[in-house]
Amino acid sequence: MPIEFYNPPAAILASGSKDGVELGGQKCILSIDNVHNLYNEGNIYSEMSWGEFYKEEGLEDQIDTFTTQEYASVREDPEALVDTIAKSINNLITNRRIFYGIVDCEVDAFMNQNCVIPGLKLDYHVINKLLDAHRKTREANLFPQIITNARGSKSIKVEFQGANKKNLHYYGSKLETLADKLRLAKGFVTGIVCTSKGAANLYIMSDNIVFKEDQVTEMYIDQENIDIIMFAIQRELLAPISWFRIDLGIKSLETLELWEKIKDHPLLKVALNKYERYITSLVYKKFQKIASSEKIGIDLNEDFTNMPLEQRKQALKDMADAIRNLTKIYKE
Repeated sequence: MPIEFYNPPAAILASGSKDGVELGGQKCILSIDNVHNLYNEGNIYSEMSWGEFYKEEGLEDQIDTFTTQEYASVREDPEALVDTIAKSINNLITNRRIFYGIVDCEVDAFMNQNCVIPGLKLDYHVINKLLDAHRKTREANLFPQIITNARGSKSIKVEFQGANKKNLHYYGSKLETLADKLRLAKGFVTGIVCTSKGAANLYIMSDNIVFKEDQVTEMYIDQENIDIIMFAIQRELLAPISWFRIDLGIKSLETLELWEKIKDHPLLKVALNKYERYITSLVYKKFQKIASSEKIGIDLNEDFTNMPLEQRKQALKDMADAIRNLTKIYKE
């Protein structure tokens, strides 16, 4: 089922023609709302150029000149990076959304024989097929169409595909359920963005995402999904656009190159503590609904809010374990 992606990365919308292609990449902070729409809360960098092909016969697929279309970056500036993260967190809290992760999209028109996304390794013949398919896409103008709604918000339709798409798309979830799902999420997913009928399909090729602190999983290659992509491309049902990587959850901030330099910054610590309290209140609300509605003469919410951070985390873990055990007993 497609969802809306508001203010999507430029690389997901990258297009091309017989004259040239858009090249570059964008890394941004993502949030999610209660119906699973995605929002770009802030750009860490955006570097897009237009690569014009040679006009000479036999060199039509070779880049002649590059023209910068967009360049903005805070990834090498600690103060600017902290400011971007803090503003993103404050904005998503104000708009009642959850920190989803960090998305990194790179577009090279598949002219590079190596995958440009860290963590994804593909055989060269797969990349060559993607290159051929991208060439046909440019000639037929099959790139996704951006939508502008009545309020002026820009978005595209996106859909996750793959054996483990459940790690990225959570059906029928309330905001407090999403908060509980994502608060301990870590790991990343990599793949290819393809377009079909104007929507962007994010085909997952590998991931190591987990949702528990003590859980570990190995990377893998979703060969079945790759075969589906190749089959659909061959029949011109899909058109490849770009590579993508999504680092999931608030822990995705730790993947930033400057993390060690910024992690103790006062402004960032204030923002993260505010987010922790926001998430904690949502998760507490979830368990409060599940638990008995009987009043026992004390203000549990006030006591819980006033707990030190580590005690709140342990209390949430204890509640989650209790609910899981009760649910298991009930089903048996």
